[in-house]
Amino acid sequence: MQVSVENTSALERRMTIAVPAERVENEVNKRLQQTAKRAKVAGFRPGKVPMSVIRQRFEADARQEAFGDLVQASFYEAIVEQKLNPAGAPAVEPKSFEKGKDLEFVAIFEVFPEFTVAGLESISVERLSAEVAEADLDNMLEVLRKQNTRFEAVERAAQKDDQVNIDFVGKVDGEVFAGGSAKGTQLVLGSGRMIPGFEDGLVGAKAGEERVVNVTFPEDYQNLDLAGKAAEFTITVNSVAAPVLPELNEEFFAQFGIKETTLEGFRAEVRKNMERELRQAIKAKVKNQVMDGLLAANPIEVPKALLENEVNRLRVQAVQQFGGNIKPEQLPAELFEEQAKRRVVLGLIVAEVVKQFELKPDEGKVREMIEEMASAYQEPEQVIAWYYKNDQQLNEVRSVVLEEQVVDTVLQKATVTDKSVSYEDAVKPAQAPAAAE
Repeated sequence: MQVSVENTSALERRMTIAVPAERVENEVNKRLQQTAKRAKVAGFRPGKVPMSVIRQRFEADARQEAFGDLVQASFYEAIVEQKLNPAGAPAVEPKSFEKGKDLEFVAIFEVFPEFTVAGLESISVERLSAEVAEADLDNMLEVLRKQNTRFEAVERAAQKDDQVNIDFVGKVDGEVFAGGSAKGTQLVLGSGRMIPGFEDGLVGAKAGEERVVNVTFPEDYQNLDLAGKAAEFTITVNSVAAPVLPELNEEFFAQFGIKETTLEGFRAEVRKNMERELRQAIKAKVKNQVMDGLLAANPIEVPKALLENEVNRLRVQAVQQFGGNIKPEQLPAELFEEQAKRRVVLGLIVAEVVKQFELKPDEGKVREMIEEMASAYQEPEQVIAWYYKNDQQLNEVRSVVLEEQVVDTVLQKATVTDKSVSYEDAVKPAQAPAAAE
């Protein structure tokens, strides 16, 4: 077999392969012999059909099958021989496939980029540290109470944070517009659900009262037909209800699946959850900085095949998340290219760090991570056992641990600055990561 390789770009390879005619004919004959054993031809008993008849009727199909199998087999042999690592399936261009002659074809494909991860010393990371103070715990309890607010009818005028039940009709230029009317809508004043000015116009209104509120749709309103236009809403207030926060009692604690019946026990459980959230938030922010640093220090070219695969994965995820009748391929690729490129580049860099530093998942850390996740459940031992009985789930945890070991490896060489902050600052979402160049 003859093989020649041409580098048509940094990652693209054009490989020309010639398979000897003798090998081609052997493959064709092998298929014809198999066909002869089972072929049913009028006038002949099965297995007794002359080979000349078999060739006449089935050689074209046998030769086509041989072509497909030989292309696949010889391509694999060639990339092993040439020590190439394709990043996707090749595009095949036949050159010669005539009886009695060598099979020649061209395979065009991309290879994975070859590089060494560098610049770890140039990466700067700010590592936050924080504690859950009593005031943070008090604030969290108030958040939990507000999330479980109930409303009780009152006779007074509506105030901010009250819930009103309303009917309304909206008009633009004196005409009722589509989607601008509703009956029996529950609205918490100050929630920001409605366009600016709508909720403010209901403060001070009482049940049974009708109000006319004039507002202007924002310039960036999603309905372009209404964006920037003035509107008049005639609103009838059906009822007014004031917020009532639940008491911190056994009934309230039970809503969170916590067996504790005392305030002290409930606070301890909430604190544990907050501390777990804090650890995860700090870890995530450190990881984002490390990954951004690796991207900046290691610009690499991305194989188009990997980028397309990742874009398609993100399309499928988007359809699954948002639903609807749209098909993944109908979503514009441009929406996902930036995120896909970041994922692909980071995947290649992380894999190279693993290879370069000969990292393997630390099984002790795998156990710690599983125990950490299981601690959020009422029966943690059952959750731990479940993970160790499911290879797929266990391997996913191992992958996460291995990625954390990559982060730790980078941190050993990077410039790390420790900074103490409040709990709120520590758990605040990090800024969106920078795009891969």
